Amino acid sequence: MAQPTVPGRTHPQNEPRPGRQASSAALIIGFTVLCLSYMLNAMDRQVFYPLLPEIRQEFGFSLDQAGLLATGFTLGLALTGLPAGYLLDRLPRRMIVVVSVLVYSLATIAIPFAAGFADMALYRLLSGVGEGVQATAIYAIIGAYFFHRRASAAGFIGLAFGLGVFLGPIIGQSLATAAGGWRIPFFVFGGAGLVMAVVLLIAVPRAMSEAVAGRDGTTDTASYEHVPASPYNRNALALGITSAVSGLVFYGFLGLYPTFLREELEFSAGQAALAASLVGFGAMTALPVGWLADRVDQRLLLAVGFVGSSLTALVAYQFAEGTAAQYVLAFLMGTFASGVLFTNCSTVLQRAVRPEHVGRGAGLFILTYYVAAAFSGLIFARLVAGMGWQGAGLVQLTLFPLLGLAALLLVDVRKMIVPPRVRSI
Repeated sequence: MAQPTVPGRTHPQNEPRPGRQASSAALIIGFTVLCLSYMLNAMDRQVFYPLLPEIRQEFGFSLDQAGLLATGFTLGLALTGLPAGYLLDRLPRRMIVVVSVLVYSLATIAIPFAAGFADMALYRLLSGVGEGVQATAIYAIIGAYFFHRRASAAGFIGLAFGLGVFLGPIIGQSLATAAGGWRIPFFVFGGAGLVMAVVLLIAVPRAMSEAVAGRDGTTDTASYEHVPASPYNRNALALGITSAVSGLVFYGFLGLYPTFLREELEFSAGQAALAASLVGFGAMTALPVGWLADRVDQRLLLAVGFVGSSLTALVAYQFAEGTAAQYVLAFLMGTFASGVLFTNCSTVLQRAVRPEHVGRGAGLFILTYYVAAAFSGLIFARLVAGMGWQGAGLVQLTLFPLLGLAALLLVDVRKMIVPPRVRSI
């Protein structure tokens, strides 16, 4: 069967590209560098949360303003989703990854120079733009190169993300304590991003970054006529709802969780930072979850993620008060909301579109997930103002996941790309 071509790309899908072959070692190094860059992306995001109480105190921000600063940067990620997905189907992905890392790193360096809420919010938004483009590009790269094993590959990306979430608060808080102020961690992480941009440019081979639907030198003979021609089909939209609910829940928890621990449960700064880090430790379960996602119906895994995150939040905000209990619950929230939900949402949307639209599938995930995430902190803060921490946790983190379960009922798996191991579902 003739292979389709992708607009803006001159090579037929999956045909080897002369002069662009790479050794196995180069490909392994390239993939490792992509994972490390995403780990740094996560560290860059996470450093803000445990430092927020000090930032809030210095500038006199309200809880609403703090909540918007905590998660509002994800609006930048959301706004880049569809345009980045469109560009990724037409422009070199490696170049897009490099530029995106430069953007968010420079924005991170700018945060300590903020004079107030408005310019700090702008710098946070710009950092989100860079992080969103990078995330879209990385998921497009692995979705194309590791075509039928994309969830397993995404598991490694999720592992890197979890490690970044784990290390970011600990390193950031340690740097702030040593320096006697909250600004130094932003300079350190921003500078590390500038170095990473150079490493990405050198280490990621084009044979990996510019693949369309499988690694160069292989041929994909499968037919995808059963998948709707439009990338914005019923399955994609239903799974977009599940992604939005996931973003609302995870970032609603993540953005103000350290503030809840310090102001409501009277944890120390170090204890709150450790709890936030343990969310990342749970997110590392993305690796085995990704392996499972290439072998079982992803709707089942998404259902487990929604139920697990709902029950975890219920206990965390309604019953648990001790440090040990909150450490365990933080780990479980990272497991269900990131390791399970994020890993599956980021890959299942690519399976709802045809191979030539993999960039737009990745972009749709970024858009839906992070639009909800962008306002999750503000929504949670408003709920806290009206209902207290317990009421806010009940509404946003325990009840909202049920909407994600309902959206799964709209998915028709017969019109999706199903990995060979689960063709029987």
